[in-house]
Amino acid sequence: MQQSRVSGPETQAAPQWQLDTRDNASILTLSGTWLARTGNIPAFPENGLAKAHKGTQLSFDTAHITDWDTGLIAFLWDLKRVGHDADIALDMQSLPAPVRQLLQLLPDAPQDAPAPHAKRMPVLEKIGQSSISSLEEVGTVSELAALTAKGAFQAVRGRSRMRFVDILANTADAGPYALLIVGVVNFLIGAILAFVGAVELQKFAAGVYVASLVGIAMVREMAAVMTAIIMAGRTGGSYAARISTMQGNEEIDALNVFGITPSTYLILPAVLSLVITMPFLYLYGCLIGILGGFIVSISMLDLTPAGYFHQTFISFGVGQFVFGFVKSIVFGAFIGLTSCRIGLKAGRSAADVGIAATRAVVVGIVGVIAIDAIFAVLADVIGI
Repeated sequence: MQQSRVSGPETQAAPQWQLDTRDNASILTLSGTWLARTGNIPAFPENGLAKAHKGTQLSFDTAHITDWDTGLIAFLWDLKRVGHDADIALDMQSLPAPVRQLLQLLPDAPQDAPAPHAKRMPVLEKIGQSSISSLEEVGTVSELAALTAKGAFQAVRGRSRMRFVDILANTADAGPYALLIVGVVNFLIGAILAFVGAVELQKFAAGVYVASLVGIAMVREMAAVMTAIIMAGRTGGSYAARISTMQGNEEIDALNVFGITPSTYLILPAVLSLVITMPFLYLYGCLIGILGGFIVSISMLDLTPAGYFHQTFISFGVGQFVFGFVKSIVFGAFIGLTSCRIGLKAGRSAADVGIAATRAVVVGIVGVIAIDAIFAVLADVIGI
């Protein structure tokens, strides 16, 4: 017979266990109060079943337990692990049903941590895996774009679950609230272009062409690209952080449970707001950039305001505006889709929110520049 006692403020209520191995049977008698908050739950020793009969089941006598909680479960789990190592089975049917149900949820022994992979992946295999992952991500974003387009079509027909108030809120955030930073950046870009052009063109007595330089650069490239980069950092990061926060709070799961697709309820208003506001921000950026170049040119060169604006508007045609207008729409759709996708696939911790926002900004900026390069090639092909 083996016995263990733990002293406490009340000896009779202290948790106790006693192993009885008479008559070729092994019975563990438990008594006392087994509450974890008391701090006196005994640990079952590794040799506690040394005298138990091999090949028999260990039964329990719990009639003398006055109260219990997870402290008893922890003790029995220690016993279960020791019995597993000693090849002694436990008779779970002799335990109370609630104890038995909780104990069955626990493994016989703690799972070992997986060993780190010592073998490094071959270079070609790593490249192939990265390529497949990239193609899968492109497919996912394309599918998301298709669902968003379908939701937009249903919204036009009045059959969408998208709320009009969400479009208004997103449009206000992506449009009027962004005018200040878009204006400041494009004004400075126009001023820098005019300053650099004036310094160089004055050497050839061609200062009047500074207006053409600023106008073509802003209308064709800089206004659309700089506005898109600003929106990728400002609005794209905000979308990713918002959706990843909802992911962590299980709000996305709640929408799926109620049968509301996130592509219609969350992504469609975000993408539509950028598609609607980006062209207007592009036109606004063009005007502010030309104004910045105008101020620098007037102060540095012997130009009249009428001469500057005349040279500006004869330097490009309507096709340049259309080209930049189309680019801004594509930029807006790309930023909205990628930012929302990054937010949807983010983790559920607080750190994942910051990671998703940072990733959305980086992907947005790099993607905008890459798309602009594609548009530059297309413009050369079609002769714009």
